[in-house]
Amino acid sequence: MGNKSIIDEIKDELFSLQDIKYRDFQAKLIPTVSADSVIGVRTPELRKLAKKELKKDNIGDFLDTLPHEYFDEKQLHAFIISEIKDYDECIKRLEKFLPYIDNWATCDQLSPKVFKKNKSELLSKIREWITSKETYTVRFAIGMLMQHYLDEDFDIEYPEMVSKVRSEEYYVNMMIAWYFATALAKQYDVVLPFIEGKRLSDWTHNKAIQKSIESYRISPEQKEYLKKLKVAKN
Repeated sequence: MGNKSIIDEIKDELFSLQDIKYRDFQAKLIPTVSADSVIGVRTPELRKLAKKELKKDNIGDFLDTLPHEYFDEKQLHAFIISEIKDYDECIKRLEKFLPYIDNWATCDQLSPKVFKKNKSELLSKIREWITSKETYTVRFAIGMLMQHYLDEDFDIEYPEMVSKVRSEEYYVNMMIAWYFATALAKQYDVVLPFIEGKRLSDWTHNKAIQKSIESYRISPEQKEYLKKLKVAKN
């Protein structure tokens, strides 16, 4: 490797794992990212590489060098953050990275394992992120509420928080709809009034119902009732 920087080493490694067919397929799924920036490394390979790179003393150089040139570098960055075991270090790295996320895939695959054990501290961060001006910071905040706070840690305050988000951004509204569809599957009776009361924007309201109707976790009777709650498009 000679005197190559870790950034160049990582790029070489990513290109050595390139799958051209996968690249062409993937580029079509992520419209906010330039197709030229997609190398085409499959997710299991990226996860494996993240675990290996995290052990390197100079991995901080890669994490500090933002923005990245390639989509796959962003993915790798997200997977490295997801593996950081120290909560404070993880949050520090995450908050540095969040403003540079420019696509739904990196946002949704960023899921720090250490969050499971630090849910009360995480909530205050989610409250900050959900009011951000950055599309993917807001999407990430809602995703974390969906992932960590719809089961035994559920509180009515959380759908309340999500229902207040108003955005022109497709990728924010789509996540709100996904959140409410999942919340209906897990906390139907408590969350239903948000739909009955039309607490979301019309598009998001209808999309949440559509996603619920597509879910195998919602009963046929519930689906029939939800269909009746759709709002007519102007």
